Amino acid sequence: MTAEAGPVRVTRTVIDLVTRARNGDQQAWDTLVERYAPLIWSICHRHRLARADADDVSQSVWLHLVDHLADLRDPAALAGWLATTTQRECWRVMRAAQKPPAATSVTGAENIPDQHTGIAEQEVLRAERHTALREALTGLPPRCQQLIALLTADPPVPYAQISATLGIPAGSIGPTRARCLAKLRRHPAIAALTNAEATCAGRDSGQTAATIS
Repeated sequence: MTAEAGPVRVTRTVIDLVTRARNGDQQAWDTLVERYAPLIWSICHRHRLARADADDVSQSVWLHLVDHLADLRDPAALAGWLATTTQRECWRVMRAAQKPPAATSVTGAENIPDQHTGIAEQEVLRAERHTALREALTGLPPRCQQLIALLTADPPVPYAQISATLGIPAGSIGPTRARCLAKLRRHPAIAALTNAEATCAGRDSGQTAATIS
């Protein structure tokens, strides 16, 4: 698989889900909700909304998507649209707690104040990392999935317990973990995200150098 195959496949997946959801495919809609719900909740958490307010924001965002799904200009940029809309809804809820709500319209990212654009981009990246990691984990062999789950448990699980649970010598846990993580890094979803982040970092470095010079 080429280096470009990963990003193309991820983009096509989102476009396919949006297209199917537009056509009334309930499974595609449910997948979109599952894929991007963590993005919405993370933005609500960043704004320190109460659970009831976060529920209100989440419901409003998905209702807005239902209304705008048919005219979404760039389905591949859905994560950015959701981040933009969620931030606007968070601001609406916060304003409503201070004074009577004013009429607002949910539009594109170009109407967000510049100082908040970076926050939206960070939330989108965090959501994509979560999605990529989840997709990569489900692509691992069951034994690797079990091992990584045990190694990342909170509170930590002792090696002796991991050895007994998985039926492997304690001394082989480290090497097995290394092999599983190597497979995880090679997964197309992780490779695509890594390549995208590297490209963005290079572009930002170039812009900074041009500004300094």
